Amino acid sequence: MSLDTAAIARRAYDSLEPFHVLTYFNHGLGDAQQDLGLDGHAFYVGARACPLGETTGAVVASAFYNFNPETIAASWDRARAAGLTALDDRRYAMLDEQYRSILGDAVDRITPLLPAFEELIAGLPLSGRPLGTAWATTPIPEVPHLALWRHLSALREWRGDNHISALVDSDLNGIDAGVFHEAALPDPTVQRRVMGKRMFLLTRGWSDDDWNAAVERLAQRDLVAATDDGHRLTDAGYELYQRIEARTDAITGAAFSADFADVIEQTRPFVKPILDAGVLPGTRKKA
Repeated sequence: MSLDTAAIARRAYDSLEPFHVLTYFNHGLGDAQQDLGLDGHAFYVGARACPLGETTGAVVASAFYNFNPETIAASWDRARAAGLTALDDRRYAMLDEQYRSILGDAVDRITPLLPAFEELIAGLPLSGRPLGTAWATTPIPEVPHLALWRHLSALREWRGDNHISALVDSDLNGIDAGVFHEAALPDPTVQRRVMGKRMFLLTRGWSDDDWNAAVERLAQRDLVAATDDGHRLTDAGYELYQRIEARTDAITGAAFSADFADVIEQTRPFVKPILDAGVLPGTRKKA
């Protein structure tokens, strides 16, 4: 397989993301949250940001970017009160159970993939990438499927830092970036991941007024236009959207070698059962 490294970075994101996202959508979440005495949002924030250590909510909010900083700070305080080490341990225990349940005996075939991912993560340029750096310097679990999850989590958050740099360069603040991404595209055949307004506001902690103000700011820049059921990107907005995605892929791709495309293909069979389990949003359980 011959692909340029930006395309490999995009392929990795599109293909491997579900393996990580199982963290936030699985049948063990309720028990894990109950054991720690945390609500869903505090568990999410704590589990994702715990590698940052005992820092402030403002630091976590800056790394999460499109979330309401006040919501993040409150959730982070609750997570810290429960104990970041306890949260990290309970999250790993939850994932161990979920991967064994979904992958079955396939977990025993993950080990050969690990050296390539470990080498990739160890070689990532870390400057200016706080959340990616925090994850890339966490201990590597001895259990193979948890080690793979750790590597993919580090890669995911490192890519996210790269994406944030592209958003900052495009003068899109946190909520504006989120509302911009949720806009309908001029070409409805283009596929991408979106949450929808209701879920965005619920999970990111913003209000309808915040959303409407962001739409207005984007419209003043001729990046979006109002529609009967929301807003869509203008031609200028779509051009910016494509430029941001291309820039993210280019920055991220610089860390990949051309032969990593084969590693991605070898990893995909461990992602498919997660999609087929029907626990992730937009998926349905397959027999």
